[in-house]
Amino acid sequence: MINRRAKETLLRYCAQFPVVGITGPRQSGKTTLARSAFPDKRYITFDDKTARELAAANPADFLSAFPDGAIIDEAQKVPEIFDALKMLVDRNRWEPGKFILTGSSQFKLKQNMSDSMAGRAAFLNLLPFTLPEIADAGLRGDDPYRLIHLGMYPPLHDPEKHFHPYDWFEGYIDTYLERDVRELINPSNLSTFRKFLQVCAVHSGQLLSMESIAGAVGVSAPTIKSWLSILERSYIIHFLEPDTNNLGKTVVKTPKLYFVDAGLLCHLLRLETREDLLLSRYKGAVIETFAVSEMMKQRMNQGRKPNLTFYRDHSGFEVDTIADWQHTFAIEIKSASAAEQKLSANTRKYLEQRKGDEVRSAVFYTGDTTVTINGTQYVSWKDWGSFG
Repeated sequence: MINRRAKETLLRYCAQFPVVGITGPRQSGKTTLARSAFPDKRYITFDDKTARELAAANPADFLSAFPDGAIIDEAQKVPEIFDALKMLVDRNRWEPGKFILTGSSQFKLKQNMSDSMAGRAAFLNLLPFTLPEIADAGLRGDDPYRLIHLGMYPPLHDPEKHFHPYDWFEGYIDTYLERDVRELINPSNLSTFRKFLQVCAVHSGQLLSMESIAGAVGVSAPTIKSWLSILERSYIIHFLEPDTNNLGKTVVKTPKLYFVDAGLLCHLLRLETREDLLLSRYKGAVIETFAVSEMMKQRMNQGRKPNLTFYRDHSGFEVDTIADWQHTFAIEIKSASAAEQKLSANTRKYLEQRKGDEVRSAVFYTGDTTVTINGTQYVSWKDWGSFG
């Protein structure tokens, strides 16, 4: 079993709150994490029809059968359980970490918990594997393009399973559309939504243009805005907002769109092999997507906000990512495999503009060695998930 970096955060939350929900995209390892963190805690899944019916018929009595708490999987399938949990928490003494809730439908799980458990629950957002997790398990390898093309969803790295990436991603998208999206849009639009997914893939790493996406999909811009919200809430995509700093009013105000997983992105771009990725005009965007995702996952595993933005002015000058962490980093992301000073031209120019601020320069590249040259840190792809 691959050790998850988010486990420490889960234990921290469970030392404070009586109910903890683990949310995230399908197949990100939520149930596995909960069971590995609490191997002695009772496990119930509402996929079991008997358990589901018992809980729905009398949720208070059902919960009283677990005086030491439990891990409840697919909790969203019994909405009645959330009010019963609230009453249980309010009636009894504060018992941190008593109930852990997970579910494959994060929309319903988070909504029900937010409505019923305000102040009583914490949320851990678990995304697919990170580079350090893969490396610790001895599964990283030495080829960045092989790993970027495969992506980081746990089933694709399970040595006991032998999924072909194309088949797995096709099944994943079908399940996502049928079980998550169908309830949120007109079912007659599912095929159009699939096309929308593919169009969004073409825009990963770019400034968001709802009008452009709407024109390509053939639906209105307000519909695109609604559908983008669905993708964001289900952890398929995320946005980087423009950097807000003291450089004046020349900064663009449009966010950039990124996919959370580069493997899913490659599948939607019809890049069926590592070689397809290497030769693709989308190679730079895919690599940038992967790097930004690694930074985001690292922060979320710690229970922190990503605090990632980007800088771009109206003249077109851009820095790929601004990481506002303990230190502020201006980061360029490159597909180059050699650490050359010309790769840091934009970050050095940005530092000049913010002279007097404590900003550091970094370049993410696909070489094997992390090294500092003339004040700029050139970060090997192997270290993207632990940078900062």
